Amino acid sequence: MKKVLIFLTNHATLGDTDEANGTYAPELTHALDVLLQAGVDYELASIQGGKAPLYGTDIEGDAINAKILADEKFQQRINNTTAVEQLTIDDYDAIFYPGGFGLLSDLATHEGVARLSARHYEQGGLLAAVCHGPAGLLPITLSSGNKLLAEAIVTGFTREEEVDYGTIDKIPFLLEESLARTAKQYRKGQPWGELVIEDNRVITGQNPASAHGVAAALVKHLV
Repeated sequence: MKKVLIFLTNHATLGDTDEANGTYAPELTHALDVLLQAGVDYELASIQGGKAPLYGTDIEGDAINAKILADEKFQQRINNTTAVEQLTIDDYDAIFYPGGFGLLSDLATHEGVARLSARHYEQGGLLAAVCHGPAGLLPITLSSGNKLLAEAIVTGFTREEEVDYGTIDKIPFLLEESLARTAKQYRKGQPWGELVIEDNRVITGQNPASAHGVAAALVKHLV
């Protein structure tokens, strides 16, 4: 059975504010729904291990989100994520970074996670990320000394979407700007519309509406 390693943030607030945050649940649950339907297993990991903070858990009318959040196996895993130092990266067929603002404060700069992702990618593995998730790709440096993103066309949460969401003045940094400066090319579509980009073995999605598409692209390569 194929298995995807999913990196989650331990940072439970929006930047330096006291607003509850973490991983945005629908970007995780909608991706998991696609993976599970395709018979792909997953493991949840975080820098510190233990319970990973989620928000967006009470969105009305989102049956997929509600179904996954209520799943007993998911609850066991989200409350007991594997610490990064305990991972054996060779055990996984792909790595996925779901979004949420929390990871801007930890995974976006964590060298240990970046080294694991670099090793996975250079061994032929797949990297996928959605919304703010591509921030986790920023610190990945390959053995050549080049940044992973310097060789990839990517997308991610846009400045317009930050403005619409009311977070432009609360985030630690603007993801669009960081991706545009680091990546081979940064692309974006209309705010809140689905956009998924596949470039070699790097798959990125612009926003929450792209989570399903990112996971579907991942499955296409895995099965």
